[in-house]
Amino acid sequence: MPAANAASPALAATRAWVETFVVARNVCPFAGREVARDSIRYVEVGADDWERALHALVAECEHLDEHPEVETTLLVLSEGLEAFDDYLDFLGLAEALLEAQGYAGTYQLASFHPDYCFEGADEEDAANYTNRSPWPLLHLLREAGLERALEHYPDPEAIPERNVAAMRALGEPALAAALARLRDGSA
Repeated sequence: MPAANAASPALAATRAWVETFVVARNVCPFAGREVARDSIRYVEVGADDWERALHALVAECEHLDEHPEVETTLLVLSEGLEAFDDYLDFLGLAEALLEAQGYAGTYQLASFHPDYCFEGADEEDAANYTNRSPWPLLHLLREAGLERALEHYPDPEAIPERNVAAMRALGEPALAAALARLRDGSA
């Protein structure tokens, strides 16, 4: 279900990240099924104009409303949110907008950024790579689909801990190099 601009470097890097990192490393144990079903929608929007990017987010909610065969959307924010603090400010607005539009309980956002850093964590902690992506992005998830997947997965609460341990075992230098290769299109 690629969007019309699927050939862009940002979308190509994001698709490669999903396939070679998220699925291959089992960071999200549910992603492989959706890749195989081609039920992930990849959409790029510049976030240099926050209003336009927020409108695109609502449009993606509407798209998901109208297309039940699409399980999830990755909204790639290709420019304007390079600074992680700016991204966090935008994320706050995006979450508030979903609530205001009546989408709370229907869709939720997962957040990813090239410089993602968990609160209180060292920037160089490899654990941050559980939420680092080649480009800033918002992952729009159907809550009902997530609930169905979690019903059949043993011990879903252990997923974050397992991912942190796996990232730390790989090490920050290797993860940084892999992410840079994806961003540069040389992965």
